[in-house]
Amino acid sequence: MSSPAAGPLLLLDGASLWFRAFHAIPEKITAPDGRPVNALRGFTDMVAALVKQHAPSRLVVCLDLDWRPSFRVALVPSYKAHRLDESVDAEPGAEVVPDTLTPQVDMILEVLEAAGIATAGSAGLEADDVIGTLATRERTDEVIVVSGDRDLLQLVRDEPTPPVRVFYVGRGLAKAELWGPAEVSAKYGVPQDNAGLAYADMATLRGDASDGLPGVPGIGDKSAATLISRFGSLDALVAAAHDPDSDMARGVRAKLAAADEYLKAAAPVVQVVRDAPIDYSRPDLLPTSPVDPDRLHALAAAYNAESPVKRLVTALATRSA
Repeated sequence: MSSPAAGPLLLLDGASLWFRAFHAIPEKITAPDGRPVNALRGFTDMVAALVKQHAPSRLVVCLDLDWRPSFRVALVPSYKAHRLDESVDAEPGAEVVPDTLTPQVDMILEVLEAAGIATAGSAGLEADDVIGTLATRERTDEVIVVSGDRDLLQLVRDEPTPPVRVFYVGRGLAKAELWGPAEVSAKYGVPQDNAGLAYADMATLRGDASDGLPGVPGIGDKSAATLISRFGSLDALVAAAHDPDSDMARGVRAKLAAADEYLKAAAPVVQVVRDAPIDYSRPDLLPTSPVDPDRLHALAAAYNAESPVKRLVTALATRSA
């Protein structure tokens, strides 16, 4: 198996992508035995397209081994609470997930294994934390994070090298945008030289309803960005709010003082873990041909996924040309 020219390390937010695939493709697409395979087909096509576009030398599909980590819930009990499955027969702490998606996750993992594509997770943590750790510790290749979660914009960097970029797919793969510090700064008004960390501080201030984080009442996107830009960081902002000699406006000071305990708790909830122990399914070097072609062929036939699997195999092979 030949090795392609050096390319970036591609880190895929697994659940973010297969949820999008599930909702983008009709469930009427099924395997020969009648099981829906819309998420499997869509996800496989996404991976093929990403490999073709970015020509990575390494690729990891990052997994949620705990979608709602206990340390985050202990700090902010509302964290993702609205996504809890409260049905009678649900497992305690289970997330609301479409019944026809859950079996397809196992199918996706089977296809990745046969293709030779690595997955990685960390016990008790989310995919965001896996991505945060792998991006932070990378010292060789450019990192491209692929996700529909804006929280991961906190990882963008130019220095220290190598750079980290986020390929944001929140509006779909066709409209995906590559974000670096310059783009984050231009969009959100945070300092470019510290755009990633500043974005996390801004997100802590404004909150995120999709994650059950209320933010500081009365402070939205623009005011949060203005405050972080002016004071440099959330810590410096909070310090200024407690300093009677600072020239902070009385109204802002009152809002921050009222939310003091929330801010202390929310900051580590918003920030991704950057030093998690990572468990890989296999080495992250992306092969130029499937490691188990017979198995991959059998899975493609069993899951009515011949076309997307063929596109994935073609994308892998093209990298060695």
